[in-house]
Amino acid sequence: MAVLSILTYPDPRLHTVAKPVQAVDARIRGLIADMLETMYDANGIGLAATQVDVHERLVVIDVSEERNEPLVLINPEIVWASEEKQVGDEGCLSVPGIYDGVERSRSIKVRALDGEGQAREISAEGILAVCIQHEMDHLMGKVFVEYLSPLKRNRIKTKMLKARRDPERV
Repeated sequence: MAVLSILTYPDPRLHTVAKPVQAVDARIRGLIADMLETMYDANGIGLAATQVDVHERLVVIDVSEERNEPLVLINPEIVWASEEKQVGDEGCLSVPGIYDGVERSRSIKVRALDGEGQAREISAEGILAVCIQHEMDHLMGKVFVEYLSPLKRNRIKTKMLKARRDPERV
């Protein structure tokens, strides 16, 4: 297992649309292990393969208090989303230190393969529903700041570029 480098906004690779995983094999299982280690190391609750510059439809999540209930979603697709929405503050490992309100469906149903390649359907609400929607956006090449106003997005972009140039001053 290894801690992978996480791309930071506004890296253009974050806008790459992920391709479906063709087979759940040793390579994918190794990537899952590395992504989980990376997510836990960064103190995150979700990580999409796109964020580690692997453009395949793979997401790892763990919203448990003890950080011991990893959820793996391979080729996920939302098959149902509630019309009822909620706005909550979101953050992102690719946009460190930035949090802002994003509107998401309150509950969803998602179909995906697990880490063993078994098909499953998951009903989610609350933080898990938000996290799944957030990570699935990454697979479509979308970062949460794109839900914000152009003004906020440009301020965040400027701050992130400044931090990349001079990490001591931010």
